[in-house]
Amino acid sequence: MVFKYGIDRLDLATVNGIADGSIQAELCAEAIAKINQSRSCVDVMAASSKAIYGINTGFGPLCDTQISPAETALLQKNLLITHAVGVGEPIAKAISKLMLITKVHALSQGYSGVRLEVIERMLKFIELDLIPVVPEQGSVGASGDLAPLSHLFLPLIGEGEFWAGNSSVPASEALAQHGLAPLELQAKEGLGLINGTQFILSHGITALTKMQYLLNLADVAGAMSIEGMQGSGSPFRPELHQIRPFAGNIEVAARMRRLFKNSQNMASHTGCARVQDPYSLRCIPQVHGASRNAFHHLKELVEIEMNSVTDNPIVISSEEALSGGGFHGQPLAMVLDYTSIAAAELGNISDRRCYLLLEGLHGLPRLLTKAGGLNSGLMIPQYTTAALVTENKSLCFPPSADSVPTSMGQEDHVSMGSISGRKLNQILGNLEKILAIELMYAAQAIEFRRPNTCSDLIEENHAIIRAKVAKLEEDRLLKPDIDAMITLVKTQALKVDFAVNV
Repeated sequence: MVFKYGIDRLDLATVNGIADGSIQAELCAEAIAKINQSRSCVDVMAASSKAIYGINTGFGPLCDTQISPAETALLQKNLLITHAVGVGEPIAKAISKLMLITKVHALSQGYSGVRLEVIERMLKFIELDLIPVVPEQGSVGASGDLAPLSHLFLPLIGEGEFWAGNSSVPASEALAQHGLAPLELQAKEGLGLINGTQFILSHGITALTKMQYLLNLADVAGAMSIEGMQGSGSPFRPELHQIRPFAGNIEVAARMRRLFKNSQNMASHTGCARVQDPYSLRCIPQVHGASRNAFHHLKELVEIEMNSVTDNPIVISSEEALSGGGFHGQPLAMVLDYTSIAAAELGNISDRRCYLLLEGLHGLPRLLTKAGGLNSGLMIPQYTTAALVTENKSLCFPPSADSVPTSMGQEDHVSMGSISGRKLNQILGNLEKILAIELMYAAQAIEFRRPNTCSDLIEENHAIIRAKVAKLEEDRLLKPDIDAMITLVKTQALKVDFAVNV
C-alpha cells in the first residue's frame, strides 16, 4: 500500500502504519500541483500593497502592521524563533514523528501556501528518522499548538535539536552530517508551519492506539475476576442489552459471553444461591461500554482532524487569504477531556474488583492466601491501585473548561487541548498498571477454582501470566511480579482481540 499525502484519507491504522514504516507514503502529482498552485497565490499576495494577514503583516495583535517584501524572510524566521518557548520534558519521539506526518498531510492539501521544497524537507526528516525534540509544555491549544510546532520546525532553519538515541543533538550538526543545508523560509511559511493542532492531534492518536488495547484488556481482566469470584454470567445475556442498545454495552456483553464460552468453572456453580453480584462485576457492560462509546467518539473526531487543514489564514486564490479559527483546538479538547474520564473509570471499577477478590468470600481465602496471618498475601498491591485511581481522578479536571487570554486579548479564548491530550495519556499509563494488578489478582483467584478450567481464552491468558508470575504460595517480594505484569500489559502480550457475535 502507498499512501498519497494530500489526496488519500488518513485513519488511525494508516497513520500508525506510516509511523512504523509498514506503509509507504509519498507526495503524488496531484498533491504537488495543489502545493505549487497555493504557493503561487501566496507569491502574488506577498508582493501586493494590500495588507493580508500572515502574508505581509505581523501576527496576533501586530496584524495591523504591514511588512515589506524585503523583510518577509526575516519575519518568518523570527516567527519560529520567538514562538519556540516550550518548557518541561520532551514529548516521546514517536509523538513528534506523528506531528510531522500529520502536518505534511495538512500542508499537502494546498491551502497553506508552503513551498514544495519545505514539505519535501519534512519528508526527508521522516525518511532519515531525523525527529525534532519538542518540549511537552507551552501550548494553549489556539492559535493551534504554536510553541510545540515551533520547536518541531526549528530544525528546518538549522535551529533546535533532533533526537539521537535517548539524547539529543543540535539540528545544525545533524543536518551537516546528512548534507542538508538549512532552509530560508518565505512569506506565509512560518505561520503555515506553526499554526495547527498537530500536537493535540498526535497525543489523541497515541491515546487511541493505547486505549484500543486497554479497553479489550479491561474486558479480559473483568472476565478473569468473575471466574475467580465464580460470579454470574447472566448480566451479559443479549436480552438485557437489546432493550438498551448502546453500542459499547452490546459489544462488551458479547465479548464477555465469548470469554466465558465453554467454561467448566462457570458451569460448576449454575443454580447457586447467590442472587446478584456487586456492580463492579454485574455492570461491566454498562461501565466498560460507556468508555468504549467515548473511545469511538474520540476516534471519529481525531480522524476528521487528521484529514483537516488547521492553519490560518487559508489560501483561497491569488487575491484572498481567508482568516478564521481553524487552528482552535476545542473540537478535540472537549472529547479528550471526557475520554479521560472514560479511561479513569476503567481503572476505578478495576480497583473495586481487586478489593472484592481480597475479601475472602465465595470460597476464596482472604487476601488470596491460605496462610494468612503470617502471610499478608496480596493485601498491599490494592493500596497501589487505590493510589493510582485517585491520581487519575485528580487528572480528570477538564482543561477545556478553562481559558486564559493571550496575545494582548486578540486570542481571548483558547482550548487548552494540549493539556487535555497529555493528561489522557497520563491516565492511560496509570490504567495499564491498575489492570496489570487486577490480572495478577484474578490469576491467583483462579488457582483456587482448580481443577475447574475456564474458557480457552482465559486459560491462554492465565498461562501467559503464569509464564512470568508464579502462583503466590507464601509471601515474597511482589515488586518484580507487578513489574512483570506491567510489562505484559505495555507490550500487549495478552490475548485480547478475538471475534464475537454481537
